[in-house]
Amino acid sequence: MIYLDNAATTFPKPDCVYEAMDKMNREGAVNAGRGSYKAAREASKLIEETKNLLRKLVHADISASVVFGPSVTIAMNQIVNGLNLRNNAVVYVSPYEHNAVARTVHELSKKKNLIIKEIPLKSNLEIDLEKMKYEFIKDKPEALFCTHVSNVTGYILPIKEIFEESKKYGCINVLDSAQSMGLIEIRADLLKVDLIAFAGHKTLYGPFGIGGFINVSGISLEVFICGGTGSDSLNLEMPDGNETRYETASSNIVAIAGLNAALKDLDQKKCLKHENKLTDYLIKQLLTIKEVHMYLPENMEKHVGIVSLNVKGFSAEDIGLILDEDFDIAVRTGYHCAPFIHKFLKDSDSLGTIRIGLGQFSLEQDINELVYAIKDILGGN
Repeated sequence: MIYLDNAATTFPKPDCVYEAMDKMNREGAVNAGRGSYKAAREASKLIEETKNLLRKLVHADISASVVFGPSVTIAMNQIVNGLNLRNNAVVYVSPYEHNAVARTVHELSKKKNLIIKEIPLKSNLEIDLEKMKYEFIKDKPEALFCTHVSNVTGYILPIKEIFEESKKYGCINVLDSAQSMGLIEIRADLLKVDLIAFAGHKTLYGPFGIGGFINVSGISLEVFICGGTGSDSLNLEMPDGNETRYETASSNIVAIAGLNAALKDLDQKKCLKHENKLTDYLIKQLLTIKEVHMYLPENMEKHVGIVSLNVKGFSAEDIGLILDEDFDIAVRTGYHCAPFIHKFLKDSDSLGTIRIGLGQFSLEQDINELVYAIKDILGGN
């Protein structure tokens, strides 16, 4: 199989990730924080080490709390519902938000009548910072949710400028780094960011089952998910603590072991250089096919290895099915859980887009095979 769906999840993972998970499964998969015996203590040490690796990766202070959970979606639910936003609060989202944010904010708006506003977008698919400033003056932001990299177009949003402007109004800034952490440098010490949500299984090259958030500025969150934490067990209230208060249920120590290995193996600059080189090559090759239309930002320096496209005369789903069945090429087709940007792209006639997601294990040969396949589908043109 030629795997070109790395925006959904990176695959394969580095060998060290598989090895660490297998070793943990066989030798140390005990319940961290629930026992005083040696293996449980070792598991707790691994968790803390992994959290420190994440703090270091994003240049966060040691005081920043790192909360682990099963996914970035769960983390976003904890954040959105934990902020305890007031009724009729003004909340901004980028037009590139994933449903992990979009649906969660929408659901809360039904209870609190939130005023949800999209940050303006230019026709070239880039954020309109000047219009955004005007919108902030009109309707002052109280909370802002912004993805770092679009999972549809690969566009790198100008988070530094967005967060600096919103912070002038005392806004709570939340970054969704699912498509960026481990690929693009995140400087929590230089960003006006309060909370960073992350996914272990995407650009960090860890496994499924581990994600979470980093509370950079120490904002107090209301508890959204309750249950056992392994501490203060006779108390029906959730325990105090910047991390344990939000880490309900048994830790997925096997997935954390995989993430730990991935973080130690990660070479962020090398991955980004490889993706950028392959992305340039992919776009150059696709430009040779006149029936292909790509959805790209104007400035390709603001772009990483995700390319959405459509092929004239075919639905996205049809192309994806043929690529899979006839050429053993895996791509993602459809609307990619990102409702706002698909409305802007007006791609309903093709039922969404064909998304190519490159990764550190992608090769030029993979791109050549993809381009050959598309040309073959078009009759050899």
